[in-house]
Amino acid sequence: MLQDIVSVQLPVNEQMRLRKNHFEPYAKTGNEKRICIVTGVHGDELEGQYVCYELVRQISESIHKLNGIVDIYPSVNPLGMDSIQREMPIFDLDMNMIFPGCETGAVAEHIAAAIINDIAGADICIDIHASNIFLKEIPQVRISEDTAPKLLPYAKMLNVDFVWVHSSVSVMEATLSYSLNKIGTPTLVAEMGVGMRITKSYCEQLLDGIFNLMTHMGIWNDEPKNVSHPIVSTDGDVSLIYSESTGIYMPAIRHWAGISKGDRLGDILNPLTGTVEQEIIAPCNGIVFTLREYPVVYQGSLIARILGGC
Repeated sequence: MLQDIVSVQLPVNEQMRLRKNHFEPYAKTGNEKRICIVTGVHGDELEGQYVCYELVRQISESIHKLNGIVDIYPSVNPLGMDSIQREMPIFDLDMNMIFPGCETGAVAEHIAAAIINDIAGADICIDIHASNIFLKEIPQVRISEDTAPKLLPYAKMLNVDFVWVHSSVSVMEATLSYSLNKIGTPTLVAEMGVGMRITKSYCEQLLDGIFNLMTHMGIWNDEPKNVSHPIVSTDGDVSLIYSESTGIYMPAIRHWAGISKGDRLGDILNPLTGTVEQEIIAPCNGIVFTLREYPVVYQGSLIARILGGC
C-alpha cells in the first residue's frame, strides 16, 4: 500500500511528495515486528533502487509469507534522484547532514523530521547507500563502536562481505542512521557499488541478506538464506592509500583481491609527457575493499582502502 510521508509545495505550482510502500499481514496480532528499508538519501546513489524493486516484487508475489510489517522508502531525496545529484537541489543541501530535522524548520529540515518520525519505533532500519562515482565498494555494513554490541548480530545476517566497526569519533551526528540510533531505532548503514550505477550482483547479495534478516526476526516466514560470514574489522585494521600525484590512475589489481606488502596497486600516468608520475605500492598485506573507479586523480585523492593494518 502506497502511503505519503510528507508533501511540500515547490515553486511554479509543483509539489514534492515522499512516499513509501507499506506491507503488513492480512491478519494482524498487534505484536508484529517492523523493518524499514531506506535508500535514495543521496540522489546519485542508485544501487538501492533495484533492491527496493525486488523487495516489493517478491513480497507482493508471496504476501502469504509475511508475518510482520515492511516499510520501503525507495527515494527520500526525490529531487536529487530525479536530477541525479547527491544533494537536494534548490536547497543545495546534503540530506544526510540535516537529520533529525525540525518540523517547524525550513523545507529540508521539515522533510528530515517527517522521515525520522515515520521510521521511529521500527525494530530495525537498513539505510542503503552506494559509493560516489569515484570509488567502488564491496557490499558492507558500517556501524559505530558504540552501537556495535547491539547492531553486530543484525549486520552478520545481511550477507555482506565486510562489517566495518568504525570509531565513534568519526560518526557524523547529522546522519539518518545516527539520529535513529540515538532515539532507540536500531539502524544499519549498508554500502556497496559505485555512484550512478547499479551492480545487480551486489544488490541480489544484499537482498538475500534482507530476507534472511526478516526470517530470523519472524517478519518473513521462510527458510533462512545461506549467507556469507562477513569479515568484521575496526578502524585499526583499515589502511587508506592516497595519490601523491596528479594524473590518470591505472589499477594493477582487482577489487576485493588479496595483496601482499610491496605489490603494485597501479600507476598514476601523465598523458601529456607520457611518463609514470607515481607507482603505487601496497604498504601491507591485506584485501582491497575500496578501489578507485574514476581514473582522474589529484594529489590527495583516495586510491584504495585495504583491510589489514599496516
